[in-house]
Amino acid sequence: MDRRSFLKTSALGGTAAAATTLAAPAYAQGKRTLTMVTSWPRGFAVLDDAATYLNNMVNEMSDGTLTIDKKAPGELVGAFEVFDAVSSGQADMYHSADYYFIGQHPAYAYYTAVPFGGTAQELTNWYHHGGGHDLHNELGEIFNLKSFLAGNSGSQSGGWFRNEIKSAADFNGLKFRMPGLGGKVLGKLGASVQNIPGGELYQALSSGALDGLEWVGPFADERAGFQEVAKVYYTAGFHEPGSGLACAVNLDVFNDLAPAHQKIIEYATMATTHIQLAETLANNGAALSRLQQQGVKTMQFSDDVWDAFGKASAEVMDENMGDELFARTRESFEASLTSSAEWLSKSDAFYVEQRERVRANM
Repeated sequence: MDRRSFLKTSALGGTAAAATTLAAPAYAQGKRTLTMVTSWPRGFAVLDDAATYLNNMVNEMSDGTLTIDKKAPGELVGAFEVFDAVSSGQADMYHSADYYFIGQHPAYAYYTAVPFGGTAQELTNWYHHGGGHDLHNELGEIFNLKSFLAGNSGSQSGGWFRNEIKSAADFNGLKFRMPGLGGKVLGKLGASVQNIPGGELYQALSSGALDGLEWVGPFADERAGFQEVAKVYYTAGFHEPGSGLACAVNLDVFNDLAPAHQKIIEYATMATTHIQLAETLANNGAALSRLQQQGVKTMQFSDDVWDAFGKASAEVMDENMGDELFARTRESFEASLTSSAEWLSKSDAFYVEQRERVRANM
């Protein structure tokens, strides 16, 4: 059955008729309002910041002729229900992390992060100049979506733990929150992996429902308060070296927009990615210092743990190669990484190494 035809007749969070009613964008005196459901509680650093910036940019760029009614989880649908809500027409657009939706299609992981994948800059390189956006739209058409990158949190931390990870065996039986393909990697190491919405993580960690979790990075993690219940913080992780956020608009709604409004959404998502990444990187250092002052111990995984991550990651990625679109997406993404790394390793990476060596003696 054709996926789009199925979605138009299926019930997601209610009857198809109810979804159709909810889908109709609001009009008033020549203005149009789109309902945007998000996966972020209001006020969440980095993530809701990005959704709010996108909201404001669309309103300002359109001079108020196109506005967004932003909904937090629970106000219309749950944090992980935004994809189906927009795909079916229950809402007009979402802001989320697309790796939450690998159950719909594993290729969605590439539009947030994949294990041992690209940095924020490398993801953007591929997306805008290596065919990534075209593949995102090809994937979205299956689900009646028009998709865009709309944010990036940069390199995410390895996570919060109650105890140090001395070997890969320490993941066996560990109750750990990690979404996406990275979570499947930890599952291969024996972890009991859970995907819990961000607004529920503090309670899950403090109650013992989780032994550990990964979230974003110091700026967002400090705001979430994880340092109050865990003191071991691994600052580098294999799973999200440059995590993209995504905005998707119901394809029928997007096609019905005026061309100028379509372009406003497109350019507002680009601006969101740029501004929000800068916000995160500008605040992580100071936040990390504050966390350390509160007794948080910052650590790095050992080489043998990184090797275990790599072995399990290869297995997870290979398991999805039977899907033709996933395989094409992986081939395109990795070709772009190879091209980017050829220059970055000889320029930016070498420069930073030399800069810090020289600065230490200045």
